[in-house]
Amino acid sequence: GHNSGEVASRLAVELMKDLLLSTPPDGVEEQDLPEFFNQCLWHINEEIYKRASAAGENTGMATTAVMLLLRQGKAYIFNVGDSRAYLYRKGELKRITEDHTYVNELLKSGRISEYEAEVHPQRNIITRAFGSEETVMPDFYQFDVAIGDRILLCTDGLYNEVNDEQILELIHEEQDLNKLVLSLIKLACDNGGKDNITVICVET
Repeated sequence: GHNSGEVASRLAVELMKDLLLSTPPDGVEEQDLPEFFNQCLWHINEEIYKRASAAGENTGMATTAVMLLLRQGKAYIFNVGDSRAYLYRKGELKRITEDHTYVNELLKSGRISEYEAEVHPQRNIITRAFGSEETVMPDFYQFDVAIGDRILLCTDGLYNEVNDEQILELIHEEQDLNKLVLSLIKLACDNGGKDNITVICVET
């Protein structure tokens, strides 16, 4: 949704990789993980914001992000923007993250219905993203994982074209994770997907 979004998203991934290689989270105590990753994400935002504020073809660039860390039987999820994390467990699909969008704020305040949110003309307006402001506040989620859980990370390019019921049906039917991801992307494209589609699925 922002200028040079692909540049910003690639930069975010590269910066996070460099940060985790230079300071691995393995030695970080569980209670300190939110602060550890907040520091990482604040640094990433600062770097993207600097480049987005400079003159040139990448002026105004920004990106959303969702990140998962699995460690010692727990899942730690961070998100900024409208990229989502879902948990599939025992035949049920639950959305973990909350979209940082203008329409979601309207929905939470009760000013519009879920149906109105789905068709709202301003549903793509993001209220938080890396690079759009000098500071950013990620959301943090933590839960215990069980054997057989599947955690799905995706961009709006998937869920704008494939509803939660369709996602659940495919996750339930397809055992192979690679085939599952390809099937989800294909369905989004078949449904008219024009946006970039990123999907990752892991099983515990």
